[in-house]
Amino acid sequence: MLKKKVSIQVISSGILQDDVIMLGEKLIKQWKIPAGFPLQLAFGSFIQTVTVTSVPKYDGIRMSHVLARNMGIVSNSVLRLVYKPSEKTIYLGPLISVLISRDYPDMPEKPFGSITMFCKELVIACQKQGAYVYFFTPEHVETTTNRVNGWIYNGSNGSWQQLTMPIANVVNNRLTSRKLENKPSVQDFLREVKLSHGTYIFNEKFLDKNEVFDALKQDPAVRRYLPESYLLRNFNVLKLMCEKYPVVFLKPVTGSLGKGIIRISRQIDSGYETLSTTINGTRRQQYLNLPKLFAGMKGKMKTTRYQIQQGLNLIDIGSRPVDFRALVQKNKFGKWQVTSIVARIANSNHFVSNLARGGSLSPVKDAVAKSNLYQPFKANAGSQLRKAALDIAKKIDETINSHFGELGIDLAMDTTGRIWLLEVNSKPSKNDNTALNEQKIRPSVKQMIEYSSYLSGF
Repeated sequence: MLKKKVSIQVISSGILQDDVIMLGEKLIKQWKIPAGFPLQLAFGSFIQTVTVTSVPKYDGIRMSHVLARNMGIVSNSVLRLVYKPSEKTIYLGPLISVLISRDYPDMPEKPFGSITMFCKELVIACQKQGAYVYFFTPEHVETTTNRVNGWIYNGSNGSWQQLTMPIANVVNNRLTSRKLENKPSVQDFLREVKLSHGTYIFNEKFLDKNEVFDALKQDPAVRRYLPESYLLRNFNVLKLMCEKYPVVFLKPVTGSLGKGIIRISRQIDSGYETLSTTINGTRRQQYLNLPKLFAGMKGKMKTTRYQIQQGLNLIDIGSRPVDFRALVQKNKFGKWQVTSIVARIANSNHFVSNLARGGSLSPVKDAVAKSNLYQPFKANAGSQLRKAALDIAKKIDETINSHFGELGIDLAMDTTGRIWLLEVNSKPSKNDNTALNEQKIRPSVKQMIEYSSYLSGF
């Protein structure tokens, strides 16, 4: 199987027939592509019989405007070309699609809201690596699973536009709402494109905290990273944990961005204090005893399932807790690797470190150096965090029946250097927080394209 990156030139249908494509003479001879005979041209789910004609001293591919429109390709796109003689088929790709929560057609400069810059960066990276990407939402999913209405970026006029696109080789599920992801139309679409077109879908679903901890508890190699935790089913579970630990945390099983976390601490004199995350900061409440605290929780427990977790004596910088976000992705060989790890330092008004709660980012080395971690453990902190993130990602892949291509793994470290898992996020945030630099694409974006290429055989 031979591969090559080629530039696509779209020309007038009056000059070139819609079932003819033109390839460079050198490429035709090198790959022994039969010119003048019917072949199949494939791009995602798109397949059409075409005839190849030879062009001397040319290194790309030319096709008619009508053929390009049917394929959803704009002129000057760069794609990988694969020829399989046994199938008499020329494949162009990889065609990647990203399923996002919503679009804003009335905002042409920012049609995807806060993730528009990420989408643009992905387009630029695809052009450089020889791939093609489009974006679609649950609203674009219709009864047919042969085509989908999607957004592409047309570099020739610098604008986003909507086209009817073939089903992609790979779907990256970037939905940020469980409600949207669980819509019957979305689930039916994802199931059907896998069956009908062999489409690969990664980050197929959200993870909940209890599911992750239950899966990881089975293996002693990763169990050591887990704080003691249970699903908060009744008062007895609360009593057991609060008697065992001076501080425990209640975390919504399906929560994110630090929303709804409650810190319960046993007071020296008597009673218990709770700290809750709110939009305006931290809410503090006092309870005389655990039964009264549990009674105060009953209303919340009717609508929210909580995981109760052992409180940890984490490292801090000036009394501001520090934890770490590792982005772990599958690479061009289909293997997990750590793309990045950053330290997150909590805002002075919050006890959680999420950026949505006013936390700040720092390089791991700098944060560790400034922290109260015992000195002997500082030198190896970064490598230990990387090992923990990889161990956890691999075990989730083995034990949870779903396809993941990237995971955001939140880790913490106590003052003795022991590493703890806080949570795992299967939809790491892509919100805009840095200026787009077209000369320097982030490693995380490159990795996503390389894994998609690996999956689709390009």
